Amino acid sequence: MDQDLSGKVAAITGAASGIGLECAKALVGAGAQVFFVDRAEDRLREICAELGPQAIPLVVNLTEPASVAGMLPAILDKAGKLDIFHANAGSYIGGEVVDGDPDAWDRMLNLNINAVFRTVHAVLPHMVERKTGDIIVTSSIAGMVPVVWEPIYTASKHAVQAFVHTVRRQVFKHGIRVGAVQPGPVVTALLSDWPKEKLDETLAAGGLIEPTEIAAAVMFMLTRPRNVTIRDLVILPHSTDL
Repeated sequence: MDQDLSGKVAAITGAASGIGLECAKALVGAGAQVFFVDRAEDRLREICAELGPQAIPLVVNLTEPASVAGMLPAILDKAGKLDIFHANAGSYIGGEVVDGDPDAWDRMLNLNINAVFRTVHAVLPHMVERKTGDIIVTSSIAGMVPVVWEPIYTASKHAVQAFVHTVRRQVFKHGIRVGAVQPGPVVTALLSDWPKEKLDETLAAGGLIEPTEIAAAVMFMLTRPRNVTIRDLVILPHSTDL
C-alpha cells in the first residue's frame, strides 16, 4: 500500500520556481504541510498565499551558513517536526571549460554541492532522533552520464550522487530513506544559458520534460511503503540519446 503523506511535514529548497515549486505544490495537494524554502521572499509569500495555510514561506539563503543554521529551528518552531526534506535548489553552467569563469563555477558548486551537504546535515539529527524521515536530492542524469557540454555541472552532480549513495547507507539503520531524482533536460530557468539554436532544436525534437513530471516522480519515491527505498530515479524525455 502506498504511504499516505497527509499530516506529514516537508521542506523543499529552491521552492520559488521550477522543480522545487512543482514538488512543493504536489506535496501540499497530498495533504502535507510544506515549507517553501528559498531566498526569494516576495515570490514565496505570493505563492504560499495562493496555496493556503498548508504552504509556509521560509526565507533561507542556502549559501550562507548562518541562514542555513536557522532553517530547521524555524521549521520545528512552527510545525514541531520534519518528515521530508527535499534538497532541490541548484544552478547550472554549461559550455567549454577553456571559456569558463572559475568564479561563476565556485558560486554554482557552492549551491549544488556545499548547500546540499550542509542542509542535509542540518536536518539529519532530528530525523535520527525520531527514527524516521525521507531525504530526496534533485540530482541530474549528468550525475550518471558525463555530459560533454557541461563538465563543471556534471562534476557537481557526480558529487551529489556519491553523497546520496554513501549517506543512505549510513542512515538506513535509523529508518531514514535517502534517494535522488535524476532528470534529463527540464524546462526551467536553469537552461537560460543554452545557445538559442540548441534550445530550439531540443524543444522541436521533444527533448525536454516539464517540472510537473519531475514532481510526479518525486511523489512516487515518497509514497513507497517504508520498507522500500528508491535510491535513484532517472526520468528522461523520450527522444533523448543519453
